[in-house]
Amino acid sequence: MPNPIVKSFWDKTTGSWQYVFHDPDTGKGAIVDPVLDFDPLSGATFTENADRILDYIRGAGLEIVWILDTHPHADHFSAAQYLKAHLGAPTAIGARVVDVQKIWKHIYNLPAVFSTEGQQWDRLFEDGEQFTVGNVPVRVMFSPGHTLASITYVAGDAAFVHDTLMMPDSGSSRADFPGGSSKELYESIQKILSLPDETRVFVGHDYAPNGREEACQATVAEHKAGNIHFRDAPSEESYCAVRDARDSTLPLPKLMLAALQINIRGGRLPEREDNGRSYLKIPLDYFQPR
Repeated sequence: MPNPIVKSFWDKTTGSWQYVFHDPDTGKGAIVDPVLDFDPLSGATFTENADRILDYIRGAGLEIVWILDTHPHADHFSAAQYLKAHLGAPTAIGARVVDVQKIWKHIYNLPAVFSTEGQQWDRLFEDGEQFTVGNVPVRVMFSPGHTLASITYVAGDAAFVHDTLMMPDSGSSRADFPGGSSKELYESIQKILSLPDETRVFVGHDYAPNGREEACQATVAEHKAGNIHFRDAPSEESYCAVRDARDSTLPLPKLMLAALQINIRGGRLPEREDNGRSYLKIPLDYFQPR
């Protein structure tokens, strides 16, 4: 079976990577973690990132068969619904998104009618579930830790690992969000590093330390040899100590309280009110500053 062709899209504003991968034989493809732009000062949403993806898909003549999110993101809005409206492809996420919905429904005090059964997506994938994009086999691998609902899509020789690993010189992602766990993150990363050494690992974020160019890809072998959190094969205890100490110093992502309201809805804005506008809620004094 073929390995996918992967096209990456960088969003400098949020430090996020978005992807389109496709089967070179059939031209069928999937989108992973698309960004809906948001200006927190004006409250405006716009579609610059998603439109770049659409332009690429049309120019390459691809048929998109899935729009995939790896988890409900805390640092950007999902453009899944906007892209579905243009492409007609179904949306999907991991089945444990329902647990994240329950947590944040409570935090936001959402009305009883808000569904926490994952109905906002067309498909909820279970751990180990398999599907194809054209002739490219895709396996779903639950990889919680950053969030309860995080999953990795292993598509041929490409693994879209979301916010578990960063690039090798940045280590791994934080695990201190509601429902997060450094222990689960360690276990998830061990599974990722058990993939074949030649597997291409595509990360969800990069903050380009020390002035280097932003990057999105390293192999499993490169992570084993050079990832600053895993190159010395740390024990679970030592990794968790480093991760938890680091996380205790990190501020919350600046868009988290806005983004989760969109992303637990599968990329939809809150229902319009009687004046025709949508509104975001901010839970005062629930989280404390760091």
